[in-house]
Amino acid sequence: MKKQAYNPFLPSYEYIPDGEPYVFGDRLYVYGSHDRFNGKFFCMNDYVCWSASVDDLSDWRYEGVIYRKKQDPKNKFGFKHMYAPDVTQGPNGRYYLYYALVFSSEMAVAVCDTPAGKYEFYGYVRNPDNTLLSSEKGDPFLFDPGIFVDDDGKVYLYSGFAPKDGLPAIVTGGKKRKFDGGYVIELEADMKTVKNEPKLILPKVGEAAGTGFENHEFFEASSMRKINDTYYFIYSSINGHELCYATSKSPTDGFVFGGTIISNGDLYINGHSEDKYAYNYIGNNHGSIVCVKKQWYVFYHRQTNRHHYSRQALAEPIEIKEDGSIAQVEMTSCGLNGGPLHGIGEYEARIACHLMSAEGAGRYGTYFGNVTFKNHPYFTQTGKDREHNPTQYIANMRDGAITGFKYFMIKELQEISVQVRATGAGEMLVSTSLDAEHFAKIPIKKSKDYTNFSTNVQLENGIMALYFTYKGTGKVDFKTFTLK
Repeated sequence: MKKQAYNPFLPSYEYIPDGEPYVFGDRLYVYGSHDRFNGKFFCMNDYVCWSASVDDLSDWRYEGVIYRKKQDPKNKFGFKHMYAPDVTQGPNGRYYLYYALVFSSEMAVAVCDTPAGKYEFYGYVRNPDNTLLSSEKGDPFLFDPGIFVDDDGKVYLYSGFAPKDGLPAIVTGGKKRKFDGGYVIELEADMKTVKNEPKLILPKVGEAAGTGFENHEFFEASSMRKINDTYYFIYSSINGHELCYATSKSPTDGFVFGGTIISNGDLYINGHSEDKYAYNYIGNNHGSIVCVKKQWYVFYHRQTNRHHYSRQALAEPIEIKEDGSIAQVEMTSCGLNGGPLHGIGEYEARIACHLMSAEGAGRYGTYFGNVTFKNHPYFTQTGKDREHNPTQYIANMRDGAITGFKYFMIKELQEISVQVRATGAGEMLVSTSLDAEHFAKIPIKKSKDYTNFSTNVQLENGIMALYFTYKGTGKVDFKTFTLK
């Protein structure tokens, strides 16, 4: 690769959640929602696309805006946000983009001759009698479309939304809907006419007893992939922070729970299930899997700015075992790199895969015990939305705050320095795990501007993580660290 690849893998100013990755030709494309830096709601910006050569997943190219909110006939003023989309290549070779406007439950389709060109509005998914799909009282509420064209040319639309308590009718257009799990709808070859009635394939919370989906019931984020003769339904569970999968030999029934692929707080894989034990600040999750040159990856997202509305794309390598199972993988800083990062050089603090306060992390949108997130560290940036030269950094590290980076190939490391600005004074302790004793102590002094502080170190060679813990007064903004 031309350079190293990090998580997040896109530029620091870009906020693309809900990533759906696909290889078309010799490039990997990522389609997703488009959040705004420090936005007040989900998905405030128009759809854009990024792509990379399958030979170099460190070199991402901005494909530009591929579809604007105002292109939808029901959104001429652009007030309604477009939620998580999906894209497929139809039997006719054209590319189809599926999306829903806010909580409308109406599936819209746009079309283009190329994977990342200018998509044009194509129509709404409709029943054979030309009524809109899922538009009547008592119909399933559709959300987060996942579109899939099988090897035989048959077209399937997956969707559904199943929060614990549903949504009030005032939010869903005044009509009471069903929020009962994940659905599949077969479409005609025209990609927008319903062929079969919606069929429930994954259960919601409270209705999963005896199904194998207990504690990981369907919530949202439908996505379908096929590996050999097995269908993999990727979805976000009722726990929100995790992407799960279920498998079947049929695209329309018989799905069996497989497990968790990734949690954006490393829950479960760290031995815990409660929000307060997350190793990173959690929120919703959405993504899918893709194979690039015989290596499988899972794409997902993280939260920033102490809220749900500025999410960034991440990716990790995964393994599809001979029995078809996928073991949960941990969050890392090296994601698409193909191995650990170099144990020498300057790194941005924004590539941290773990971040927490002295009291732990927690779930955005809630309170952590009796403490708000006001005193917790968080990812943020300088500048306005989509400025191409912002400084993204970790803000507000207070006494006991920890940030972790995985992994580095350490070789003859002699010095570590951190670039920070601090309102107080203390020290930055450096260790190789959350539980390990620190091997380095970097004195931190009060500084209005970003300042480098360093210390000499002795550390055995090998692949390892680096954790930085601030001990002291005031708060620290952490911009970069350098390994020499």
